[in-house]
This record gives sequence, structure tokens and C-alpha cells, in this order.
Amino acid sequence: MRILGIDPGLQTTGFGVIDVDGHALRYVASGTISTRSIARENLPARLKVLFDGIGEIAARYQPDESAVEIVFVNVNPQATLLLGQARGACLTALVHGDLPVAEYTALQMKRAVAGHGQAAKAQVQEMVKRLLDLPGLPGADAADALGIAITHAHVGRSMARLSAAAESSKTAGAPAGAPMRRYRDGRSR
Repeated sequence: MRILGIDPGLQTTGFGVIDVDGHALRYVASGTISTRSIARENLPARLKVLFDGIGEIAARYQPDESAVEIVFVNVNPQATLLLGQARGACLTALVHGDLPVAEYTALQMKRAVAGHGQAAKAQVQEMVKRLLDLPGLPGADAADALGIAITHAHVGRSMARLSAAAESSKTAGAPAGAPMRRYRDGRSR
């Protein structure tokens, strides 16, 4: 299975592509899409670059699934709105390409990759390097995107099993509101 991970950002969006065979992970590609050359005031043009870039990456690497980092709420509401719009452009490009999309928080990614949710960027970069047997450290945005893909490779299987168990317990007459029903596609309700 091939997974495309996305770390959305309005100035720089990271992407990472990995292949998964059982528990084995193999690096395919990573990098960034930058909108820094476009005027900050020209939001539509920046969003178009992100949409087109994600579409081009999906067409080139043909992933089976995708995973995107969930936006955190920032102290600055305007920055949060802009980040949300960048994330929306990425999600739209993935859905436009008929890719299934899972979503994970930065905390979930850090726990899955580094073992704890307070991992610094450098720790995530180092663990991604080790997990994928890379010759050098990936850039911070690419490392986060690869981390999201790795998270989906590990957590996605568990979430699929939980979802299947919830469905089978629903058909077996489990009580309404069973705890497993809260989990879907990496996002808790």
C-alpha cells in the first residue's frame, strides 16, 4: 500500500510518500510545496498552487490512501483561518483525486513516531530518518508529512480493526454508544 502524508501550511506544505508492506516501511519521496514567491495578499493564487501541487504529487506517485494533519487552534485567529484554508485546498485536491483521507493531530503523529506527544521537530526528523532508513535528516515540513504517513501506516490498521469491531458489535446487538463507535479514520469524536 502506498500512503501520501500531508503537513499543510499556507507558506510551505510538506508531503511524504511511503510504501507499506505489513510492518515494513519504505521511503518513496518527500518535499515541500512553497507559496512564498506569491504575494501574501493573493490568497486565491496561493491556494491554487497548493491544490495543483497536491494534485500533481498524487498523479505522479499514485498513492492508495492519504493522511493529513489536523489544524490546531492558534492564539492568532487570523493565522488559524489561513491555515485552515490551506488545509482545505489540500483536502480538496486529495478528494478530487478520489483518494481516501485520514486525519491525525500533531500529537497523534508525535506519539506514533517519537513515542511521546511533546517531541520537538528535531526529534521527529531523527525518528523519521531512522524509521525509513534515510541517509540524512528530511526537512522539518517533509518530516512531519512523512510522520503523518507513518502514523497512518500504524494507526490506520488499528482504526480499521476498531471500526470493523464496532460494526460487528452493532450487528450483534451491542448497546448503543459502545466506546468503539467514537473512532473513525484516525479522528475521535
